[in-house]
Order: sequence, then C-alpha cells, then structure tokens
Amino acid sequence: MSERKIVPGSEKRRKLDARRIGPADTEERVEVTVLLRPGTPPEALAAKVNASAKPKARQYATRDEVEKALSASTDDIIRIESFAHQYGLEVVEVRREERSITLGGSVATMSKAFGVQLDRYEHPGGSFRGRTGPVTVPAEIADAVQAVVGLDDRPLAKPHLRMVEARAAATASAMTPKEVASLYQFPTDVNGEGQCIAIIELGGGFRLSELRTYFGQLGVPMPKVDAVTVDHGRNRPGVDPNSDGEVLLDIEVAGAVAPGAHIAVYFAPNTDRGFLDAINRAVHDKRRKPSVISISWGAAESDWTDQSLQAFDQAFSVAAALGVTVCAAAGDNGSTDGKSDGHQHADFPSSSPGVLACGGTRLTGSGGKIGAETVWNDGPNSATGGGISDVFDLPQYQRDSHVPKSVNGGRIGRGVPDVSGNADPVTGYKVLVDGQPSVIGGTSAVAPLWAGLIALLNQKLGTPVGQLQPMLYAHPHTLRDVVQGSNGVYHATKGWDACTGLGSPNGAELLKALLA
Repeated sequence: MSERKIVPGSEKRRKLDARRIGPADTEERVEVTVLLRPGTPPEALAAKVNASAKPKARQYATRDEVEKALSASTDDIIRIESFAHQYGLEVVEVRREERSITLGGSVATMSKAFGVQLDRYEHPGGSFRGRTGPVTVPAEIADAVQAVVGLDDRPLAKPHLRMVEARAAATASAMTPKEVASLYQFPTDVNGEGQCIAIIELGGGFRLSELRTYFGQLGVPMPKVDAVTVDHGRNRPGVDPNSDGEVLLDIEVAGAVAPGAHIAVYFAPNTDRGFLDAINRAVHDKRRKPSVISISWGAAESDWTDQSLQAFDQAFSVAAALGVTVCAAAGDNGSTDGKSDGHQHADFPSSSPGVLACGGTRLTGSGGKIGAETVWNDGPNSATGGGISDVFDLPQYQRDSHVPKSVNGGRIGRGVPDVSGNADPVTGYKVLVDGQPSVIGGTSAVAPLWAGLIALLNQKLGTPVGQLQPMLYAHPHTLRDVVQGSNGVYHATKGWDACTGLGSPNGAELLKALLA
C-alpha cells in the first residue's frame, strides 16, 4: 500500500450542535472538487496590480491571461485522473482555469480514496453527511493537491438578513433601495450599463414575473437577470422563504441601484464545495465577465477548515488581479458572530483582506437628507458583525487605521468591516418576496447596495475600480463616519472601528476622489 499524506488544512471538527446517528449509506453518491496547485501563485498576480493607484492607472489582467498563468498543469491533471481511475472514481469535469477537477463516486469509494469515514449527523436544521479529522491522498499526488471539498455536505453558511414581521413592516421606517441610494448620494447620471453584477446564492430562488412586478412598482427598468447552475444548485423559488428572501433582497437592491447592469445569480449548494465553486465560477466567467461580486452568506472563521479559507482567499486574489470587486456581508449576530464560546468572531468570507467587508447601520432620513446614522444593534442576535480576524494578518491598507488588538488574545489582525450601510430591519428595504411586500434588513442588504454603487462607478469611470479598499483607507473623507453605537464588545469611534469600518458611502465624494 502506497504512503499517504494529509492534505494540509483539511482537518475538520465535529459540529457542536450535531449528533452522530450512524454511518453514511455506502452507496450514496458523492461529488468532490479537488483543487490543484496553480501555475503562478494568485497573490503574485494580484500584486502586479498597483492597488494604491487610481483605477485608471492600474493594469488589470484579462481572463485569458489569468487562465494562462494560473491553470493547473497537464501533468497534475493526468496524475489526479490516474488516481481517480485507480480508486474507481468518475472524472466528472475538469476546469483547468479554476484548477479544479470534479470527481464522483459512492461513499464507500470516496472513503477509501481519501482516507476518511463518512457518517450521518443530525442537528437542529436537519441532517447531513459529515466527517471529522483530516483528508489524506497517496503521496505521489500530494504535492499537486491544495484542497478536497465536498466529502461532507453539512450546511456551512448562513444568509445575513433580518426580516421584519408582517405587522411591524406596515409601520416600519422602511425605504426603497432607490431612497437609500439617494440618501447616500449615489451617481444618478449612470445606470450600471455594461457591467455585470455576480450574486452568490446558496439556496432559494426568484421568479422573473415577480421581479417584473417589483421593478414596475418601483418605476425602475427591469434589469437583465439570469441564473447560473453550479454543482447542481439551481434557481428553486418557493421551497425556503428565508432563502428566497435573501435571493430577492440581493437582486432587488442591486437591480434598483444599477438597473442597467446584467445581474447573474450563481446558485450552488450550501456546502464549502458549493460556495467555493460558485465564487470561482463567477470570477472566471468569460461569457458574463462580472466586474463586481456580491456575497450575502457567511459563517464564523472558526467554522471553516484552513484549506477552505486559503482556497477562498486565493479566489479573491484572482478577482483582484482581474479588477473584480468582491463585496461580502459582515454578519448579523454582533461581535460574537452568533457563537457562544465566550470569544468574539469575525465572519468569513468578509474577513478576507481581498474582500470589501460590509457592516451595518441604522439610517433615518428626512427631506431627502440623512437625519441620523448609528451602528445597527437591536440585540446580540440582530446587530452588525465586525471584529478582528483570528486568521488573516493586518493588510497593508489598514496599517494606519489604528485597528485595535483582538479581545480574544491581543492579536492585531485584519479588521472587519471596511465600510457599512443601512442594515437595521426597522429602517430596512422594501422588497417583494414570494408575492408578499416585505421589509428586510441585515448586512445582506449592504453587500448588494455597495455592489450596485460599484457598478455605477465602473460605468462612470470607464474602468473597474477593482479592489477598492486601499483607495478608501487613503481617502476616508469619501465615507460618512459613524461614531455612535456598538456591536457587542466593539464600539464606534472616530475613524475606523470594528462596527461600521470607515463608515457609510458618500457616492458624490467617492466619485470625485476616483476621478481626481
């Protein structure tokens, strides 16, 4: 028997709220994504873009150039295919540009091929196929394998939204996305034409007829919206109202802000594999060519394996090299991110330095102007996320922002969020979900709000703004500093803080700085 090696970072812990109920069915079909090493490190490609320069002075890579530089080698692909055939696995798909190979087989063959035991677990949300411990592969292919995801199908991420009860919605100080954009002075002489906004969804769905009704009532042209299937995920409206709320909130907010943009919704299963593959599919999509990606799902950093954290972060580095901005919600459960272990947690993927992390505020307006804006905090399970990463180091663009030490142990890491926007469900967004007028808040709304703004800026500038963080931290006056409130242990203060970042958008000032 050949020597086996652990895939670095693949160790998985048992989910604390899950109970093992027995072994998985040995005949159950499983598909995994094997992520291969790149030809060139994605970080090296991203570093070639002078992120501190204004967008028009940057030189972004094309998707063809990225494919040529990053693609998995033919030799590595052949070796993985040989491994698959040796263990009786099916080679379902090879995506050279994403450095991924999809393998299929039964629980029995997957368990043997990757040295794992797959069991069935139950938890408050249902049941899943899971594993504990590391993944191993034969030594002769270990150097080529960066990650193996999909062996378990436990639900990983949560949608970061808060829905207002129907009766409360009637009296809520809610606004349409257009009204929120107006308060934040978004450009009005552009509509996002020529841009594609990619939205990542891990459940739920939309009906085009419902979107036509919503945009018609809003007096906004219906944007082009299409669904992209990833790992058998698909547009499935009417199954889960909460997930439908997420999908429709994302589309309706981004579409109301930038109705001229093409909105591509990438549907994938709610697993680490589905989430990663959806992001990679959007980043590398040569047909739709997204210029901005909106992510409203996430989980505490401690819920992820190290291999997944690294793989996602590499995907965001590729996005930076291409000039694609990635916006992600910072979470809706305050500074603990919903954990009860006595520690504070940053939400991922917003904690990746390659992501524009979007926190939440409570916004009120009067006479077309902002009346007040404070940190969104209605309690520990209804408050903006934010904090200090336990995984990622302090990025260069935050060096002068006085990011404090983590309360978990004094580490100074990546600070979350970078920016913020209206998220309180009481002052939330008027949307249409499964035929019902609804009001929804949460940092889920902030990611597509910023994605819509970035689509407008890209159109106005004639070039992608790409990774926006360095410019924002160098020009904090382009945001409205929010100085009142807290999200738990972290408090708002002048300048950057772990509640609302640098603040909420001032579209006019941001555009002026980008054009200067």
